[in-house]
Amino acid sequence: MSILVIGTLAYDSIETPFGKAENALGGSANYIALAASYLSQNIGVVSIIGDDYEESDLQLLHDRNIDTTGVEKREGGKTFRWSGRYHHDLNTRDTLDTQLNVLLEFDPKVPAQMNDVRFVCLGNLDPAIQLSVLDQVENPLFTICDTMNFWIESTPEKLREALGRVDCLIINDSEARELADDPSLIRAARKIRAMGPQTLIIKKGEHGALLFVEDEVFSAPAWPLEEVFDPTGAGDTFAGGFVGYLAKHGEVTPKTLRSAVVYGSALASFCVEEFSVKALLNLSQEQITERVQAFRNLSHFELDEEPVRNAIA
Repeated sequence: MSILVIGTLAYDSIETPFGKAENALGGSANYIALAASYLSQNIGVVSIIGDDYEESDLQLLHDRNIDTTGVEKREGGKTFRWSGRYHHDLNTRDTLDTQLNVLLEFDPKVPAQMNDVRFVCLGNLDPAIQLSVLDQVENPLFTICDTMNFWIESTPEKLREALGRVDCLIINDSEARELADDPSLIRAARKIRAMGPQTLIIKKGEHGALLFVEDEVFSAPAWPLEEVFDPTGAGDTFAGGFVGYLAKHGEVTPKTLRSAVVYGSALASFCVEEFSVKALLNLSQEQITERVQAFRNLSHFELDEEPVRNAIA
């Protein structure tokens, strides 16, 4: 197995300044796996659903050759559901309703054929669940973890334990400041990396992302879209593109990590252009390549042949 994805398969009801979507397909595992499938193969998902989860929605993963034998269907249970409303700037949102349902009973079981996996992507879940998965896989090359302020505040000890066992943490800027208890992102990054993950990505929404690896800091821009219809799943799509690129190249170096951040950003820029996972269902390789090249052009520049001289005589 190349990539193992642990996360939610869910239904979301979303309201943004640009429209609404009721009972739309969502969940971190869907976004991560679908995005990764454009860059890599041999992807498996471990999750839990209720008997209200549509077979046609599970088929969307099968259509991308994603292995779902690790998805448990709980008879008589209901699938995880979330409802939220985004503010006009789309950087803040109000959670209107959260129904954990079968997620309350999620005890992940990694199928035998997925144990020997090279890349593990742990979606935003209880750190105890993330630790359970880490106990079941056999010496992966690279492990990636996501978290949020709820786990930072409610399960700090378990989260610290999980961070001590992963190679990479993906987190947003406000969560990074809270986790490190420091308003400076640079100092926060240093403190978080001291907790375990030697690779750290701090997402800054419309302001791009920062990659911290070894002694380097790499800044990737966000794609300047005129309209963002639905930011739900953008972070998970980023993680999917990120791990998909690394798995495709089979090695983790500062160079491949920088490229992976750009590919993750490119796929996330497609995701927000439509509600739910719709934008991730029919992308072409040409579209992805063109968007990645556009990201490169966005921040590329060449120094003058002659150094800038002091204009003051």
